[in-house]
Amino acid sequence: MQQAMTLQFTHQAYQERAVQSVVQVFDGQPLATGEFELVSSAASVNYAGDGSIGNSLVLTEQQVLENIHKVQASNGIDAVATLQADRWASETQSGDVVDTFCPHLTIEMETGTGKTYTFIRTMFELNKVYGFKKFVVVVPSVAIREGTMKNLEVTRSHFAADYANVPCLPMLYDSGRLNDLRHFAQSDALSVLVINIDSFTKDNNKINQPGERAFAPIEYIKTVKPIVIVDEPQNFETDIRRKALRDLNPLCTLRYSATHKTPYNLLYKLDPVQAYDLGLVKQIEVDGVEADVCYNHAFVQLDRIDAKPKGVTVKVTIDVNETNDVGRKSLTLKLGDDLYAKSKQREIYADGFILNEIRADEGEIEFSGGRVLKLNEQRGGLSDDVMRFQIERTVAAHFAKLKKVKESGIKVLSLFFIDKVANYRAYDDGGNDVPGKFAQWFEEAFEKYAAKAHYQGLIPHTANEVHNGYFSGDKKGKGAAAKKIWVDSTERGSKKDDDTYTLIMQDKERLLDMAEPLQFIFSHSALREGWDNPNVFQICTLNETQSQMKKRQEIGRGLRLPVNQQGERIHDKSINVLTVIPNESYDVFARTLQQEIEDETDVSFKGRVKNARDKARVQRKALSDADEALFKAIWQRINYQTRYSVTLDTPELIEKCVKALTDTHQYPRVQAPKVRSRKARLHMDQEGIQGVETAIDESNASYQNVPVPDVYAYIQNRVHLTRATLFTILDQSNRLDELLINPQAFLDTAIAAIKTVLQELLVQGIEYHEINGQRYEMTLFDEPLETYRSSIYPQTSDNMTTPVDKTLLEAQPLDGDKNPDGAAFTCVMSDSEPENRFAHECALDPRVRFFFKLPGKFKIATPLGTYNPDWAVVFENEERVYFVAETKASTVKANRRRNENLKIACGHKHFALADDVTFKEVSSLQGLLAQ
Repeated sequence: MQQAMTLQFTHQAYQERAVQSVVQVFDGQPLATGEFELVSSAASVNYAGDGSIGNSLVLTEQQVLENIHKVQASNGIDAVATLQADRWASETQSGDVVDTFCPHLTIEMETGTGKTYTFIRTMFELNKVYGFKKFVVVVPSVAIREGTMKNLEVTRSHFAADYANVPCLPMLYDSGRLNDLRHFAQSDALSVLVINIDSFTKDNNKINQPGERAFAPIEYIKTVKPIVIVDEPQNFETDIRRKALRDLNPLCTLRYSATHKTPYNLLYKLDPVQAYDLGLVKQIEVDGVEADVCYNHAFVQLDRIDAKPKGVTVKVTIDVNETNDVGRKSLTLKLGDDLYAKSKQREIYADGFILNEIRADEGEIEFSGGRVLKLNEQRGGLSDDVMRFQIERTVAAHFAKLKKVKESGIKVLSLFFIDKVANYRAYDDGGNDVPGKFAQWFEEAFEKYAAKAHYQGLIPHTANEVHNGYFSGDKKGKGAAAKKIWVDSTERGSKKDDDTYTLIMQDKERLLDMAEPLQFIFSHSALREGWDNPNVFQICTLNETQSQMKKRQEIGRGLRLPVNQQGERIHDKSINVLTVIPNESYDVFARTLQQEIEDETDVSFKGRVKNARDKARVQRKALSDADEALFKAIWQRINYQTRYSVTLDTPELIEKCVKALTDTHQYPRVQAPKVRSRKARLHMDQEGIQGVETAIDESNASYQNVPVPDVYAYIQNRVHLTRATLFTILDQSNRLDELLINPQAFLDTAIAAIKTVLQELLVQGIEYHEINGQRYEMTLFDEPLETYRSSIYPQTSDNMTTPVDKTLLEAQPLDGDKNPDGAAFTCVMSDSEPENRFAHECALDPRVRFFFKLPGKFKIATPLGTYNPDWAVVFENEERVYFVAETKASTVKANRRRNENLKIACGHKHFALADDVTFKEVSSLQGLLAQ
């Protein structure tokens, strides 16, 4: 039996930044204790007398707010004026009234960038650093619930390796197993409860009913003050759901989504444009399918039903006779209206088109001929022709993609959204399932493309083996004769959907396996969030009505980066393209998607969605002898590969680290955590409560209550320096007293300062050495590039055509981007404005003899990761000069990211080995010539 694929997970810097943004909010909390250490009274874990083990927050509101401000500043987010939190007073067993606050923390991550992975890692990190043990993940639907449980399962070994096999107990809430909540409360492991919001919003939910117990089962959750993770919190903004979350008695709520309605205390933001431009999700192209207007059939579309006190009317669109031709118009109808009259006597409406019934509650109308029309549904157009062509275009795109990636070990999947199960799977008179029209059309299209010469043998399975549907079902009949009848599912989170979502989630790895024939998935529209598969490359929406699904929901099922048969992520942008086949034009789809993203995120997505019908294949051209000589002249000067060594001056490192730590403006002194108490006494008489007397006391935490961790082990786990060096730095900083006051905050401050200094000194002391015999080959440029006609030269601008000579390719792609893994030569031109301008100037300036974009595989190793410079230029005026250029919007270092500057500094040292080559960072061609 073939072993199931294991998905591989790597450490991504943007995910780590999101994790640390949450961890740093709790700076000042007591750190996690070792297995055999005594737990102090000021610990982050509370061991209660009833056997429950819960979380404990010792920070004040002001401290949490200050930490939030620090995180927001480091992430470039505007600081909140006040802490956004729930607040309430609760009574302790001793009768004291204690103020409680629950901060809300928002993390915004674009769909497909690993949101669930990130919040699971956050739980492990909070447990490792502070010892927090209890987490509740609240989800809005069955699909997302199953997705979360699946992610906890597939990441188990990955996090076990990262976190020293710390015990982790994931638990799915089941109203039939309420005693599991007691195990959750009393477990000493990192415990994660996953629960659907609808399981505890109502008083009659089992979790809120005492039954035969002395208390309701939800009390098990309340007593441990869990950190509540809210997945897709935009679905939790009603009063009843907000109250339900508060009733969990959370220590804090962490809110993760791509589309927040209210970003409470926003800590981290990875918006769609950032994710898209950085290549963290698939690029998007649209292959729109629409039909010409056809007047040969009785066309009717139900647009709206208006129920008013004076009566019920409907708005429909029909074809109407005009003076010279036929036009499609929107009309208002009431009961008894005849479309024959309304259409000005069009014969095709003469029989059976009198409006007989308006069923507003059901969202449908019925005509005299028995025709029933639902809201947004249309009859008589070319909808069948459109959907049939959509299926064919999807199959065509699937075969083309598979041919391109099969050698890379990538399974290709296509996903069809349908709004009627009967269109895919119907039933005969005996109740046996038979193919619906979608299934029939699909198999016809599949056989057509499988028979093409260049696709023969590409898919070694028959048409009926490669497609299947995932739908909810109802059982009909009893006993052995019972059959599951597939139905349209519209109730999100219904019990009916449980089997459906469990099946498709558990099939995730099976679907990725090349040995599994299934490649084309038909699903009801209800499967629009919570499920995705990284290898979905085509999404097709087949609707007899206009799709009500948001474009972002639609594309979200296929945005995640694909994996190969080893479970490894693929980062090649030439492969990572999601093709959407909607029942509307490219222009309409792209405009709607861009507007949705702008409305929800306040960022412009303009120009990023491409037209799949607008493709061009660009390849290397045959150069003239003169151009070939120019190309080889510069290429042979710069194509050497290098490794580096570093000379580190330890006394200088110590001196600069001490200087940095003594700069309390850049690295402020940490403050002691605050401990507060509030006592209240009620004054009562026979009339009732007459007043409340309160006393509030606040003071710094006692030094004796702060456990100090193994300082060297903690720092060395993050910065590789000797204990002697670390001791000297910390000792000479004269800040060791802060280690006793607030150890976590001080250690993180010290690490930040040391890392900054260390990276700068590593780059300062770096030396590059050529690797004997290892040079980049010219074959890096040989692979043809598929791009879009709208994104290549030549094109007309200001009545001037840009020439395409003096470079390697037949045309110059405009919107390509460097492949982060360098899997192929993917561009000559970047979509950044500085590079656009630079290439345009090179093309027009007669002094530039030859220029080209360096391929993605041309990489220079640095202590901060690999670096890929931009351009190679041969310039000739009175003499010939060879340049490597890095194009930036600004050449002022203060205006660029620190890591960018350090990598460019490494570039200078690498190219110093080249004969007669000058490396410069510029914002225009003129910058190359400046002294």
